[in-house]
Amino acid sequence: MAMFALTSKTPHERPRSKYSVPGGPQYRQRTGSALVLGIFLSLAVVGLTAVSMDLGYVRLVQTELRRSADAAAMAGCWDLYEQYQSGSGGECDPQSILGACNAVSQQNLVGESYATLFGEDVEVGTYESGGPLQVGNLANANAVKVTLRRDASANGELPLFFGALTGRSTQSLQVSATAAMFQSISGFYVPDSGESVDILPIALDMETWLSAVEGTTSDHYQYQDGEVTVGADGQFEANLYPQGTGSPGNRGTVDIGGEDNSTNDLARQVLHGISRQDLLDLGKPLEFDNAGELMLNGDTGISAGIKDELATLIGQVRIIPIYTHVFGNGNNATFTIVRWEGVRILDVKLTGKKETKRVIVQPQKILARNARVDHDGSTFSTHLFTPVILVE
Repeated sequence: MAMFALTSKTPHERPRSKYSVPGGPQYRQRTGSALVLGIFLSLAVVGLTAVSMDLGYVRLVQTELRRSADAAAMAGCWDLYEQYQSGSGGECDPQSILGACNAVSQQNLVGESYATLFGEDVEVGTYESGGPLQVGNLANANAVKVTLRRDASANGELPLFFGALTGRSTQSLQVSATAAMFQSISGFYVPDSGESVDILPIALDMETWLSAVEGTTSDHYQYQDGEVTVGADGQFEANLYPQGTGSPGNRGTVDIGGEDNSTNDLARQVLHGISRQDLLDLGKPLEFDNAGELMLNGDTGISAGIKDELATLIGQVRIIPIYTHVFGNGNNATFTIVRWEGVRILDVKLTGKKETKRVIVQPQKILARNARVDHDGSTFSTHLFTPVILVE
């Protein structure tokens, strides 16, 4: 029998496995690589987190900047309207508008501080549907544009949290907002129950209206501090009372409601405006057709039966219809209405000789609530605005 010798090898003589064993050199080498990779990935995550937090902060402040700019633009536009309401006439005051904008912007935090608007940041001008804002023409402005900034020249750039990691310590921001009052008014919606439209149902011819706007009529009255007094103020006037026969001087009242409005109906409308029921009884929209016209039945002349109601309006503002043609006489008259405008009532006298009778009004820029806006711009009112809205 063959005999085999069993020999033992010392540990250092045993054959090495092609796989590493725990504690072996290759295992220790991989452990070091994973550590470096882990540190690198951790730094990358920290960097991405820092960038994300700064970007999120920038987006938050951009939203705050937008909110503040929107509010400031609307405040400036409302100040523009209030200047018109004061009856002072002439050009609007940009400094007053700037102050109104700042009064709002400085109440809104933008990145933990308040932003101030400077003169070049607030523009005043005219705006029509589709824009852009036409800067200037301060006598007929209807819009305010605000540019709110956080940059090196205004309010300082926005400081970021992780500038040391990202290499960018501040961010410049800027937003613009435009608020306007539209003047392309084509008619009026039926108001909600209990509301009315402040239309004075007395029509004025276009020729006389344009003469008053252009300053070629008389100037005998002035409105100041809530009072109407005798005296010139540079704003010219028109007489709603008929001053002749035939078109266009054959002015009169228009029926906005059922046919043949009674004197009582007219008196109510003079005092309280056109009601929801009046517009429903009209039987058609109080709106211009595709030709830019609205036919309204009426009655030539102004009845002395509404003199007391008209007298209570002295100093107040109303909307009046402007017409180009009138056909028929008496209560068979039909007026072709082509525009709505704003006026202030200054004097009323409907007794005595015909040549002394008068309902004196002055063009006055006012708001038209429940107004229909003609976005095509085919109609335009020089003295009538919609309430302020954001347009850009």
